[in-house]
Amino acid sequence: MRNDWINPVVQEIPPSGIRAFVGTADEHVISLAVGEPDFVTPRPVVEACIAALNRGATGYTPNAGLMELREEIAGYLQARFSLSYNPAHEMFVTVGSSEAVDLALRTTLMPGDKVVVPTPSYIAYTPIAQLHGGKVVEVQTSEEEGFKLRARDLRRHLTPRSKVLILNYPNNPTGAVMTREDLAPIAELAVAHDLIIIADEIYAELSYGERHFSIAALPGMKERTLVISGFSKAFAMTGWRVGYVCGPAELIAAMLKIHQYTAMCAPVMGQVAAIASLRSGIKEMEGMIRSYDQRRQWLVSALRDIGLPCHAPAGAFYVFPSIASTGLSSQEFAQHLLKEAGVAAVPGHVFGAGGEGHIRCSYATSMSQLQEAVERIERFVRLPMRQTS
Repeated sequence: MRNDWINPVVQEIPPSGIRAFVGTADEHVISLAVGEPDFVTPRPVVEACIAALNRGATGYTPNAGLMELREEIAGYLQARFSLSYNPAHEMFVTVGSSEAVDLALRTTLMPGDKVVVPTPSYIAYTPIAQLHGGKVVEVQTSEEEGFKLRARDLRRHLTPRSKVLILNYPNNPTGAVMTREDLAPIAELAVAHDLIIIADEIYAELSYGERHFSIAALPGMKERTLVISGFSKAFAMTGWRVGYVCGPAELIAAMLKIHQYTAMCAPVMGQVAAIASLRSGIKEMEGMIRSYDQRRQWLVSALRDIGLPCHAPAGAFYVFPSIASTGLSSQEFAQHLLKEAGVAAVPGHVFGAGGEGHIRCSYATSMSQLQEAVERIERFVRLPMRQTS
């Protein structure tokens, strides 16, 4: 194939650092690598979808998604997070939250605009921004401060070309959360520097302790914030591919134009399932969250007991323990752990600055699997120091 057939930007983007540790065919491997609930979609939600399909609901929906679903989302956001959006003009339904992130960056960026990303962070933001001409600026957060973005650190990285700030809290991979008090000085900087905020809040419901607080709920922030979320994580609906984005009507209309040409609409069966989840699945969701919380507390304690320091995450369903004491890089540790102990985890370096020296482990798996995984990890880390090439 000719080299000039492929966009150079695409050629330079590395493959996902997560996928290399996900999907092994070895049945003896315990995977803590995948960011997916181990629960299945609740049966009443599935039955609602089946009934709709039997009624013939197999066609296109409006580009923005079923109005019935948008109204349910608006009510849900108001009730759970005190966010008020007009379902007709200030939101639309996307093919998962990933499409919403892509559309947000594609709509707002001009070549050379700077996108500020606190790290460690979800691995997709940087390549998507680069695909649309953005220049990514990483702001490293620290474990000592709970992996929270601090205004003093953000300020040092802002320039006249800074245009977009991506906030992913609760955070993947660290489980960090930002409170109202944490977000207030960030909001002041966003206003002073005229930043657009992309708030990826896909893990909003997975907050342990205080309920999630969105930066869009602060005075003056709704007008410059795109709130992105969906049903994959908290509602156990990863395969249904239903997300949504809320924000200023002008930005939403611009994003919707691209969505019309590229995706048309989110799958109708997923939208029907999402309606059912919001109407009858909240109790099931809260039960899942209680289970995640129990696993979270156990896993943090267990990792510390075997000698791996571990920040206690306050959200999402990941832990991000330090493996620095082993003398291995995060890539080496993850590769050897998979090969020698049969446990899949994600090396921290793929999540950007500050990720090296850590691995990401998902606790969205059964307690029996977590217990066996920790036993294997303990045997692995207690082996004599190995020589690595």
